[in-house]
Amino acid sequence: MSAQFSREEVLSKLDQKVKEYLTISGNCAQTAFLALQEQFGLDDGAILKALTPFPGIALRGETCGAVVGCIMALGLVYGRERLDDWAGYTGSLPPVRRFCRRFEKELGSTMCGDILESEFGRRFNLADPAEAEEWQKTGATEKCTAVVRKGTRIAAEIILEKEQ
Repeated sequence: MSAQFSREEVLSKLDQKVKEYLTISGNCAQTAFLALQEQFGLDDGAILKALTPFPGIALRGETCGAVVGCIMALGLVYGRERLDDWAGYTGSLPPVRRFCRRFEKELGSTMCGDILESEFGRRFNLADPAEAEEWQKTGATEKCTAVVRKGTRIAAEIILEKEQ
């Protein structure tokens, strides 16, 4: 699906999709997955819907939704189709580990709360409407778009490695 575009064109298109989708949805998990799903023609079934509560794992500051969405996309590319396919299972782990290491290197953590603290100078309880509103006023859309863009770019680069 991405063979007709250069690597930089693919990454640029992803950047645009991330900005658009995160502005519409405010959901990093769904944004990351949908951008990668569309770019690489990944089957979603009900995955997009299932990712609804994943930003920070129900806004608890746990695993970043961008990480979850990207790992879901990587799982569709590298994952197994049968439970007894152990080679498929073990083969899916190295690209996902590479993703996590690169994400951590660029953002310091895969945890939403840690990333919020790094990007915003403090943690926010996003489940609390007053804190969520304060978070929005500190540039949440722009800063979180940058986080999701970094994640989707890393995942896309790993997917593009497989396509070569």
